[in-house]
Amino acid sequence: MAKTIGNPLSWLLQGAETTGHHIGQTVEEMGSSGIKELPKARKLTMDDIIHSLAAGLEDFAACRSDAMFLVLFYPLIGITLIVMSLSMNLLPLIVPMIMGFAILGPVAAVGLYEMSSRREAGFEPRWMDAFGVIRSPAFGGILVLGLYLAALFIVWLVAADMIYSRTLGPEPPASLLAFATEVVTTRSGWIMAIAGGIVGAVFAFAALAMSLVSFPLLLDRHVGLPVAVATSIKVLRKNPVICMTWGIIVGSALVIGAIPFLAGLIIVVPVLGHATWHLYRRAVQ
Repeated sequence: MAKTIGNPLSWLLQGAETTGHHIGQTVEEMGSSGIKELPKARKLTMDDIIHSLAAGLEDFAACRSDAMFLVLFYPLIGITLIVMSLSMNLLPLIVPMIMGFAILGPVAAVGLYEMSSRREAGFEPRWMDAFGVIRSPAFGGILVLGLYLAALFIVWLVAADMIYSRTLGPEPPASLLAFATEVVTTRSGWIMAIAGGIVGAVFAFAALAMSLVSFPLLLDRHVGLPVAVATSIKVLRKNPVICMTWGIIVGSALVIGAIPFLAGLIIVVPVLGHATWHLYRRAVQ
């Protein structure tokens, strides 16, 4: 049979049909009406955290997810630093933005969950697998939850700016060195650091409760967004000490990774992302 070349209109109709079907699946997946049995939270121990971090390192080595973050993630960091360097008004927000990775981290790591999932299933890992999330029926729920975390991140930056204005501000610092000196050697600087740490911990806890296992659960099972968030909160309530320990590990690793001009984040973020998948597998029955 002779092959024919489809006309642009047929391509457009086929594309619209495929897109419409995907959107319909996505909208249906966001609800939780068809769930017959809710996921159950397991009791966690420190061994689960250690195992998850070790498995995350193995996935990182096998998937070379650092390449993905180097290509996609680092230009965004560079653009952010360039924009911030143009205005001294934004200088006090550098640390809050770095800490904000703990809030936005689950969104950035969605592709890493997909890679760990495929490797766990026995497939050869490829960093291009991370883009398979876009075709997932759970993409709508992931997007909505991601927007929630983005809004939380913005509110955190506003709060951090208000704390700076009430302590060392409202005038912008003269330089990075002058700002660092004020933070370390003045009473107002200590108040700003302590208040910022407490408020930041509250925002990080809110993000942790909502997203600890939500994103990997959405990718792994057809549970819908409400059930995914409820399960994440359930895991936190059943394992408060372990989950808080995990949050401290994540926050500390992000700060340490950001010290050498953010270069360490190329390794820290992918490892934590892969490790989160394995923690989810041990946390949800």
